Amino acid sequence: MSELLNDINDAMIKRKENSNIDFKYRVGTILLHNNDIDNTMDVIDGQQRIVSLLLILKYLEDCDFIQMNLENKSTQYNLYTNYVFVKDWFALKDDADKNAMRDAFKVLLEVVVITVNKLGEAFQLFDSQNSRGKSLYPHDLLKAYHLREMNDDLFEMKRVVEMWENWDSSHHEWNDIEYLFNSYLFPIINWAENNPTHIFTINDIDVFKGVKSTEIYPYALRTIKAMPVYQITEPFIAGKDFFLMVDYYLALLNYLKSNALRGFDDIKNIIENKSYNGTGFENCKELFYCILLCYYDRFKNLDSKVIRKLFSWAFMIRVDMKTLSHKTINKYAIGGDSSYSNRISMFYKILHSMKPNQISNLNIEITRINDSAQKEKWNPLYKDIKQLNGID
Repeated sequence: MSELLNDINDAMIKRKENSNIDFKYRVGTILLHNNDIDNTMDVIDGQQRIVSLLLILKYLEDCDFIQMNLENKSTQYNLYTNYVFVKDWFALKDDADKNAMRDAFKVLLEVVVITVNKLGEAFQLFDSQNSRGKSLYPHDLLKAYHLREMNDDLFEMKRVVEMWENWDSSHHEWNDIEYLFNSYLFPIINWAENNPTHIFTINDIDVFKGVKSTEIYPYALRTIKAMPVYQITEPFIAGKDFFLMVDYYLALLNYLKSNALRGFDDIKNIIENKSYNGTGFENCKELFYCILLCYYDRFKNLDSKVIRKLFSWAFMIRVDMKTLSHKTINKYAIGGDSSYSNRISMFYKILHSMKPNQISNLNIEITRINDSAQKEKWNPLYKDIKQLNGID
């Protein structure tokens, strides 16, 4: 919603600067399926865009909040939070700004509407670029690829598209599809094989294309038999299972961030300590939840000894380093660097462990490799980690 409002605002400025031409701003493409069974037009792609624009217009016209008979609690919540966001965005705007936005709906904004008779035709349009000329996000291309693998199963395709739109409209960071792939699934796959990771791009989507249901190779038959049990580092069946997998890991990440630390007040107090701020500390938090997801995905338990060890491993790098970037986290995750207290390839260890005690028995080094004066800022964190491990 923030990006949409800011883009519209930028377009309004450009229209003023180009008042001598009929300047238009295209907010996207709406894909419709001509459903001749019940004589309706089904929105295949663009639900989020339609709802977002409707919420903005409702606010500008001083209408009551949209009353819909919705059973899905998540959808209700997303509608409400988006509407509140719109109100907050306009809070510092005056009447002239609001009037200008109303005019934008009449003379500036436009959408491309594409209607198809066969559902499969619609999803072929995702493959290259969107209507603004920008490359699609990797997860958008994966969406298109796996929809095509569903072989025009209209009912299931509509279900997974609605599911996808619901995720995409969420304001919770850990419910964001791009965030899930870029910060969790893709790094875990790389780090578990002792490879450095990078930003997830369209060049990497083959990693998540899965196994076609028609394959007869032994590994494919084994994968087919294993569904719907998911493992981040293992293949899945292309098509519907891709969407179910994304749904599963979004829910699992939400669960771990909301529930995993219940009963671990000492760890929660460290994570929520406002004096431990900064990008480096946030990088450690993300690394901790990433390794926690990797461990739970493998063994599906929250052993207290393991959680403390994973936490200590993830945050000792903050104690070690004066500055802590994603580049350093990347090196640390695959281990082996002598400049860090711990040189364990933790993701690799988890991937190749058969029992949880192989992780709980690991020796996590809680000794600073270099106790220089420049690291005085993180002495309190170091003491907290030592206390967490029963070290004076």
